Amino acid sequence: MNCLLTTRSLKSRRSLLKTSAVSVVRSVFLSCLALWALSGCSESVVEPESPGTQALTSLMTAEQYQNSLGYIFGPGVDLQVEFAPVARTEGLLANSASIAGVSSAQLQGIQGVAASVAKQVVDATHRNYLVPCKPAAMDEPDQDCAVEFLSRVGRLLFRRALTEEEITMYVELAGTAASDLEDFYAGLEIALEGMLISPEGLFVIERVEADPDNPGQLRLDAYSLASRLSFFLWNAGPDDELLSAAENGELQSEGGVERSVERMLASPRLNQGMRAFFDDMFAFEEVKTLAKDSTIYPEFTGVTAEDAREQTLRTTIDHLLVNDYDYRDLFTTRSSFMSPALAIIYGVAAQPGWSPVTFPEGSPRGGLLTQVSFLSLHAHPGRSSVTLRGQALRELFLCQTVPEPPPGIDFSVVSNPNSHYPTQRERVAAHLETPSCAGCHRITDPIGLSLEQFDGAGAFRLTENGATIDASGGLDGYEFDGAIGLGQALRENPELPRCLVQRVYSYGTGGPPELEARAVMDYFNDEFAQDGYRLRELLRTVALSSAFSRIQKDPSEGSDSESSSSQVADVSSN
Repeated sequence: MNCLLTTRSLKSRRSLLKTSAVSVVRSVFLSCLALWALSGCSESVVEPESPGTQALTSLMTAEQYQNSLGYIFGPGVDLQVEFAPVARTEGLLANSASIAGVSSAQLQGIQGVAASVAKQVVDATHRNYLVPCKPAAMDEPDQDCAVEFLSRVGRLLFRRALTEEEITMYVELAGTAASDLEDFYAGLEIALEGMLISPEGLFVIERVEADPDNPGQLRLDAYSLASRLSFFLWNAGPDDELLSAAENGELQSEGGVERSVERMLASPRLNQGMRAFFDDMFAFEEVKTLAKDSTIYPEFTGVTAEDAREQTLRTTIDHLLVNDYDYRDLFTTRSSFMSPALAIIYGVAAQPGWSPVTFPEGSPRGGLLTQVSFLSLHAHPGRSSVTLRGQALRELFLCQTVPEPPPGIDFSVVSNPNSHYPTQRERVAAHLETPSCAGCHRITDPIGLSLEQFDGAGAFRLTENGATIDASGGLDGYEFDGAIGLGQALRENPELPRCLVQRVYSYGTGGPPELEARAVMDYFNDEFAQDGYRLRELLRTVALSSAFSRIQKDPSEGSDSESSSSQVADVSSN
């Protein structure tokens, strides 16, 4: 189904902008999205047969939208994009993108961004290098120039070539507006704004086709494969080269995907893409609301929280991509980066800006678990938390789910640091005396207790309430002392790399693996181990697998019918 904008006779700039906001949003989102049906039709281990994934319709994240517009229009255009948050599903926000709704209030926010971007693109400062042609006259329509600009920009915004019908519609919209306003660029602005709030631009719409190499199977079409690869590796829409490979058939020719993936893995934009992935995996969206009791931790500010997030992301990208090190060593490395705000918490000399730092042997700092981001996020505003830290480690890094506490539990002894139990170890022992609590706390508390030499802000300490802290702990039968021992135990845990593999695959395909994909996941894990647990190799393995591009066939459909995404955005009128 083609959903096109409806032009109206517009008599003033104000009415034009209002029509663009209201008519486009209402007619396209409310009418089209509700009815949308997508058309489509050691020794090396052999990849097993894959059941494939689902074709999805997903709302772009604010960061993906911003990155895409940044590529199309360059850094000179100011982009301030905020979308409504989505729920975390199966460990990733990305897993919820395909079921995210869009409210009327959010549409108004998106329209505001679109209006701002469109206005900047055609203003006197930017038009000379963003609009590749000049109109014959400034005060009237110019069809040839409008076609040249809108077809080029629309291709990048929609991540595919525009149809003749779409080009005609947007050019007519620009022409009507230019005539009424007696301003060619004002007309172009209105048409561009319409493109920026079109569902084809805001939603990543995966279309499928019959796989000519595997009769009876379905695969992503070339444009959808290009988009899935680009959002996976770069967290942005495809660039011109990748779109061209999809258009001319090169992407799905023999060796075409391999060539494109190698180019993308070698691009500096991979850092941007993997920052987004780890930001999601580490649940760093919570940093925005992280706050500490200023009377207890006066040195911990909003700047500290943001710098803690940045420190961990810098460490991760430097370790995994810049140096191409073993993923498991991320939890034992003593190399990191430091900012002046963090230096106060770490108790080290401050240097201007960001600077590399290596903690010496014998230091209690080593690996991500001893960084302020993990320690402060998984603690209370005024104290540390044995249970929150243990739960976070299992859920974030081992892909395990810790059940919620049963109702009616008395937390007073645990939450009161002034009780007659001086240390957290003594206070949390009360959990083990309650049968309904003991099961969960046996798998979280021994982990968290080994991190008790770090307070709720992440600063190091040796005592609590005058008593020496016992930092001994255990992880799945591995006993150790302190955070350094915990990092080593986690590094040796076989579930650590398996969890990363699961998260990478889920992030790339838009959903957690199906039970039928167990053999494929085992294949990914074996390849990851053989490649020395290096991230770039894992990304390559997943992106080049048939599991990444193959689409599950709906059993309710006939063998010759085409498949489409069943997910439709929910547009609320409230």
